[in-house]
Amino acid sequence: MIEKQIHFIGGGQMAEAIIRAVVTNQTISADRISVTDINEARLQFLSQTYGVNTDSAQEKFLAEADLIVIAVRPQDNLAALGHAVQQFAAPTAAIVSIVAGVTMDKLAGFFGEERPIIRVIPNTLTDTGYGYSGVALNAYANQDQVEEFLLGFGKVQYLDESLIDIFTGYGVAGPNYIYYFIESLADAGVLAGLPREQAWNVALENVFGAVIMLKQTGLHPRQLLDINNSPGGVGIHGLYELNNSDFAAGLQRSVLAAVKRTTELGAK
Repeated sequence: MIEKQIHFIGGGQMAEAIIRAVVTNQTISADRISVTDINEARLQFLSQTYGVNTDSAQEKFLAEADLIVIAVRPQDNLAALGHAVQQFAAPTAAIVSIVAGVTMDKLAGFFGEERPIIRVIPNTLTDTGYGYSGVALNAYANQDQVEEFLLGFGKVQYLDESLIDIFTGYGVAGPNYIYYFIESLADAGVLAGLPREQAWNVALENVFGAVIMLKQTGLHPRQLLDINNSPGGVGIHGLYELNNSDFAAGLQRSVLAAVKRTTELGAK
């Protein structure tokens, strides 16, 4: 169990998801986590639900913190937060930013040029233990400062910062594409005549099983498609129509649109 003190500035949905995961997984005890937020009702909820500390001034929490998680919106006043951190936090306290689109250079300008800064794009599958968070480190940070904490809510891929926006639109937004595909696949089963519950269960099992098959065999999807589809058979006829639907290009355009939006948020 981590012995660090962790302070969250911002108690929104992503902060809550991380807190819920690390407390549930016993990565860190709740009494080592503190949260400040402008919404008092939100703080009361987090305290009552997870047992985290919310009843002291931010200055005290910053002074005690080893990791300071910046969990606010890109358009919020990061300059004011940076001033408070530089005034009250220890020079060795590391910044863990989960603010989409805000670069390491901008974060250093706010929180200190020589402070350890870890830029994290957290996955949205925190409760499952699956999914990768994308992580970039500045020259003053190292993996040992943050890895145990990050592994408390999923897996980690360390990236060059130049790839962070791409990772956000592709990796972190990725479950959205899967959810949409499963919904559409289940609807197709209903359209063909299956009861909704049966179509839904078949869709979930096929998606889960296909992922396991890819991992266990190490085969490329195209190789498994070749195995599954006999000449003139049912499967190849279905794939023919899917190929005519612009499915692959539509999915790729969706990823590029998400990456573009991530970049736009960071530029504001």
